[in-house]
Amino acid sequence: MTATDLQEQGQEALAAAAEAATKAPERVLNQDEIDSLLGFELDGDSTPERHGIDAIVNSALVSYERLPMLEIVFDRLVRLMTVSLRNFTSDNVEVSLDNVSSIRFGDYLNSIPLPAILAVFRAKQWDNYGMFTVDSNLIYSIVDVLLGGRRGTAAMRIEGRPYTTIELNLVQRMIEVVLQDVQSAFEPLSPVTLELDRMETNPRFAAIARPANAAILVKLRVDMEDRGGRIELLLPYATLEPIRELLLQMFMGEKFGRDTIWESHLATELWATKVPLEAVLDEQQLSLREVMDFRVGQTLMLNSGPEGAIDLRCGGVRLGKGKMGRVGNHVAVRVEQAIKNARRAVLAAAPDAAAPSVPLELHAPAVKPGGAGK
Repeated sequence: MTATDLQEQGQEALAAAAEAATKAPERVLNQDEIDSLLGFELDGDSTPERHGIDAIVNSALVSYERLPMLEIVFDRLVRLMTVSLRNFTSDNVEVSLDNVSSIRFGDYLNSIPLPAILAVFRAKQWDNYGMFTVDSNLIYSIVDVLLGGRRGTAAMRIEGRPYTTIELNLVQRMIEVVLQDVQSAFEPLSPVTLELDRMETNPRFAAIARPANAAILVKLRVDMEDRGGRIELLLPYATLEPIRELLLQMFMGEKFGRDTIWESHLATELWATKVPLEAVLDEQQLSLREVMDFRVGQTLMLNSGPEGAIDLRCGGVRLGKGKMGRVGNHVAVRVEQAIKNARRAVLAAAPDAAAPSVPLELHAPAVKPGGAGK
């Protein structure tokens, strides 16, 4: 065998190896990898981070975590509901916050487990609507507790029939109690009046926003010993838009309302603030033609004489009256009429503060021989 034959055989072997490498079996995704890619690996109750295509589709949603004050409002709501539902049912009630998430309104309507009762309420100051969803477990538990059902037995559930008038009225009373708690929870942040608008059993009749609109979903768990269920609060972002600036605030500490430290600091700075005080000799109403005819050196006759009263004003507000005179080389104004109303209001706001010093910005008038001021 010659060297040429050996070279040809080596080239054929290399070509065969390259062809075998290109014909390697393709990688096939299994079902778990496909679900992870599409974002369908999570069940409906858990709310971890989204993945895959589902995360891209829902990237336009505004996360409730960007509104820090909502966490404080919902924690306050849980405490208020625990007390009010205990008084309402005369039973041991425990309310817990399951989770808070952002969701599209149309997706939520499609995910409501039926049968359920939907309560639509209106926020008057915000001029928009919200919605409560009460699941069947909580409905039958409330009916059983309010009508004297025995403890230790599961609430009776009769599927396949509409809710009776008694059941609707009892759930409506519970919703009214919860509405008062939501109103009280938002009150330290922004006072609002919540009114129950209507009760629905069909989600299509409870459309309070467009399907693509974003909303905040709050899932609350109500436990009454061995009974209970879930109540969900849905607030569209359009409803919270009037108080969005307030919800963006960072919450520090455990106190709502007034801050005495900042109040005292603000009062101190206000008393040290300098404001201009104007001494008005006289005011006249002239036509635009007369004003346009002003010439340099022209004399304007005033209606106020040397002993006339002068108005003292600050920012266009009249504070009192005085008389003009001279102290040394300076033109001065002596206050003749006490500033009673303004001083009483200031003393009521800060009775322990010292009297403020107000600088006088006065201009000496040029007096001509005829006694007229210019």
